[in-house]
Parts: sequence; structure tokens; C-alpha cells
Amino acid sequence: MARIEDYALVGDLHTAALISTQGSIDWLCLPRFDSPACFSALLDTPEAGRWLLAPEGGGECTRRHYRQDTLILETEWETPTGKVKVIDFMPPRDAVADIVRIVVGIRGTVRMRGELVLRFDYGHIVPWVRHDEHGIHAVAGPDAAYLVTEAPLRGERLRTISDFTVTAGERVPFVLTWTPSHLYRPRKVDPEQVLASTEEFWRSWSAKCTVTGRYREAVQRSLITLKALTFAPTGGIVAAVTTSLPEELGGERNWDYRFCWLRDSTLTLQALLAAGYTEEAASWRDWLLRAVAGDPKDLQIMYGLHGERRLPEMELPWLRGYEDSAPVRTGNGAAGQLQLDVWGEVLDGLSLTRNSLLKSTDESWDVQIALMEHLETAWDQPDNGLWEMRGSRRHFTHSKVMAWVAADRMVKGVREFGLPGPADRWEELRDTIHADVMSKGFDAERNTFLQSYGRPELDASLLLIPHVGFLPPDDPRVIGTIDAVQKELTHDGFLRRYKPEECDDGLPGGEGVFLACSFWLVEALLGAGRHHEAQELFERLLALRNDVGLLSEEWNIEEGRQLGNTPQAFSHFALIKSALELQEDGVHRSDTPLRGSGTAKPVGQD
Repeated sequence: MARIEDYALVGDLHTAALISTQGSIDWLCLPRFDSPACFSALLDTPEAGRWLLAPEGGGECTRRHYRQDTLILETEWETPTGKVKVIDFMPPRDAVADIVRIVVGIRGTVRMRGELVLRFDYGHIVPWVRHDEHGIHAVAGPDAAYLVTEAPLRGERLRTISDFTVTAGERVPFVLTWTPSHLYRPRKVDPEQVLASTEEFWRSWSAKCTVTGRYREAVQRSLITLKALTFAPTGGIVAAVTTSLPEELGGERNWDYRFCWLRDSTLTLQALLAAGYTEEAASWRDWLLRAVAGDPKDLQIMYGLHGERRLPEMELPWLRGYEDSAPVRTGNGAAGQLQLDVWGEVLDGLSLTRNSLLKSTDESWDVQIALMEHLETAWDQPDNGLWEMRGSRRHFTHSKVMAWVAADRMVKGVREFGLPGPADRWEELRDTIHADVMSKGFDAERNTFLQSYGRPELDASLLLIPHVGFLPPDDPRVIGTIDAVQKELTHDGFLRRYKPEECDDGLPGGEGVFLACSFWLVEALLGAGRHHEAQELFERLLALRNDVGLLSEEWNIEEGRQLGNTPQAFSHFALIKSALELQEDGVHRSDTPLRGSGTAKPVGQD
């Protein structure tokens, strides 16, 4: 199977496809990110669905890249008889979904091979296929797909095969269109015309970016990736486009990430606002407010693309899993967990946007008050923690710190913005929570904060204590925590979330180093004045991106490869924040806007 880093991404702001270095689309869910996949070879074999388009001899490409400031992928092969490239893209969605592949002869003559294996419902259903004057028409239940091309097509072993030759200067397009099966055949697509319009869309979008400095290219590519993870109709941003890519090869820590996590709220908003994408930030904020509407006690850690609450977890036993990492799961049972930190994340994110997006009143203030009033009665309960542990609930230090954040941001809303609310009561609660964390979540002998009350384990989330303003970044207790976390949780300089073998997280096996946590370490080191160390770690993290600038969730140190679902929004948000703070040589509280250029305003001076 292809390595996770062998995949590039194309998308239409409703869904996305993963394309390997061998020219095979091995993952695509239609019509939405969270729909059943029609290409599932990523999690099994080619029989589970794929679309290969490459030189007849096969093999990895010679090189590939995105067209500058776009999500248009160009993959090139040098062969003994010539040179060829395939241009892959998905036009921003209109009524139906299209994926366009254009084969371009560059030099000489190259014999090409196309193999389309459509398998709806995660590889489970073989469609009925008919040939017509335009190409083929495949249908199964609610799904219909049309492949239009002038290249020759033939059926072979429940696959559609295309063998043809391309010469220098020749262009051979393929267009695959999905539509609900009960609708009429969709309009015909002009491949060259939609290539031009798609390039214009992405270049125009990228031109809005206000980020400058030495890391602009890395930041811009991450921003394009995050835009591709956005579900345009609602503004929700999925954590990744995949499900069940493992945190440990051959293990069972395999989860569905095609949903929207509230925990991403503040990082999302900071990154988008810093780069000048206020429209996207406002859309995400609006999605957030719609999702959390309702009884505050029913707040979830994640929601569906439209804010759906029911995300039942189930297993797909007919798929063997990526490199035999079973089970393959859809849905996510963690949606029903109690994770108290999300109340703080939501209120922190809304505090961040109060100055940045609102012109007069904060129409969401009543919702925020309701969330805070519930948290006042619940903050001292044990929970599952931000890492969604499936063991017994505990008093996680990070959860308590984020409850402090919630109270702090509500006080700020009253004291600094004149919004109505019992500021004295919230200030008292804020002080109570702070004292609770300092007395139960801090080990004075080791000079470090702890993962949870009454236990000795450490956790990378403790590095966020200065990030949210709970303590200054140069506080001796923060410095001690950085040192302890580095000593106990780093592996080859990169950071693990925690030690699964010691933390009773309810699951067997282990995992790789967690990339977002390693970026948190960059920020913590920078805040502690260890600039050279922070810079060095950041550069090493940048080198973990694949050849087209994508990061997954984790990294396998031993084998030097990516792990987990991809591309991972959490990793790319953290990359953007670290890059901007490094080039400004200063850190920011989570409720303070980042600057895409200019001089930083350090924590403690907000």
C-alpha cells in the first residue's frame, strides 16, 4: 500500500480525493466528506475501489507539485519513450460533483493505462455499468456516476479499462461526475474551461492572504489545505478527509475524523484571522454558534458538517484496514463523551472574535451566558479529557484549566466590553478554579503540572497553560513543566501526547509522536525565551511535510513516516500559529489575534 505521505489532496469544498504518487485515486467520498466512499483502496486493496491513471509500466511519479497558490495537482512521469503529466483537480462544487483528470503529453510518446474501479458504500457495492457515446454510466442504489472521455474504454473483470497513447502536445481529458441516481444526466463539463475557472478561483482566494515573511509559502499551503477541508454550505471544517488511518500500524487506534471538532475553534479562528480570511472565520464562527445551540448540558465535542449530533460509531468488517490496521470505523463514539475543556474552547474562540468580527453587539452573548452557567455547576466533575480517552473518567488538569479560561473570558466580556453578566461571581469562580489547579494539578517536588489530579503522569496539553493565559510563559512552574514534558514525553525531539502504556486510556497498543503537540512545544519554548531551540524544532517539523506540503496527525519515528488521518487540520493550524509567532519572535494568548506580519504583542501585554 502507498504510504500516507504518498497522497496528495484535491477537493471541491464539499468533499476531497486522495491521489497517490502512482497516479491512483484511492479515497473519495461522495457527495460529502462524511458520505460513503466510492474509492476505498486506501483501506483495503484496489478491489475496494480506485481510479488509476498513469503510464502503462506503472511505478511512482518522477515529480509532482501543486500549481502555485492552487489545489490543482500536476503529476509527472519520465519514461523510456517520453514524458507525460496528469493534471488532477475538482472544480468548486455546483449542482453535482466532478473530478477532472487531464493527461498531457510533454515529450515523445507514452503508453497510458487507466483503470476505474467504482465501488460504492466503502467498497461494498459493485455498480451496474453501461457504455454510451460519451463513456460509461454507473448506477447502484442512490448513487450514479458518469465517466466522459474520448479515450477508448472497455470492461474487464468488473473494471473499466482505458489503454491509449499520448504524444507531445496532446491532451486527453477524463471527467467523472457523481449525481443522485434519480436525477437526469448532468450537464457536460468542458475540462479545459473548468481547469481555467478552478485555477482562477484558487488564485483569487490565495491572493487575499496577508501573511508575509520567511514562512509564507508553508503557511499559504496550510491555509489552502484548510480551505479544502471546509464544507462550503455551512462553513464547518473537518478534522481530516479520512477515517481509520491508524495511530499505530497494525493497531486498532483507528478513528473517523470526517467531522467538526469544537476543540479546533480557537486555533481555526486565530489562523484565519491572522491571514486576512475574515469571511471564512465568520463562517466558522456562525457554524459554531448553530452547532452549540440548545441545552448547554448537551454540548458535544464534535458535530457533523451541518451540526448533526448523532454520529454513531460502527465497524466495516469487509475492509481489512490500512496495512491491516483493523477495524475500519465510521462515525465516532467520542461524540458522546464528557470533555469539559470544550466549554472553554468555545468561549475562548468567541472572545477572540469579539473585536475582530463584530461591529456593535455580540448577538451570541446569551448563548455564552447559558454555557457558562452550566459550566459553573459542572467544572469540578471528572471527564474523559481532550484526548478522548476511553478509560475511566478523571480530573484532567487541562480540563480544569479550560474551565478557568471560560470564566476568564466571560469576565473579560463584562469588564472590557460592557456586556451584561455577574462578573464578580465569575471572577470568584475563576480564582477558585485557579487555586484548585495549583493545589491538585501541580507537583511542587517535580516542579511540573500533571496530566490529572492525584496521578504522576504528564501530558503535552500542559504546554497550553501559558497559551491560554493561565500563567505567564516565563513562570518558573511553566518552565519546569516544559522541562519535565521534554524529558518524559519527547522521542527524537518530537512530542507524544502522553504515554499510553501508563495512562489507562482504555485501548491497547501505542501511537506515534503527535505533530500538533510538537508545534505546541515550539510555542512554549519561544515563550520561555529559548528561541534557537524553538526555531530548530519548527524547522524539523516542517521537514516532516510530504512533497506537496501536507501533514497527517502523527509521525512514526522508527520508520520515518506519517501516521493517522490526513491531511490533519489540527497539525496545519498549529503549523500556522508557530510559523507566525516565530517570524514575529513573540507569543500570543489564545484570545488575542495573531498578526500575519508586523511586530508581536507578547503574552502578558495584552
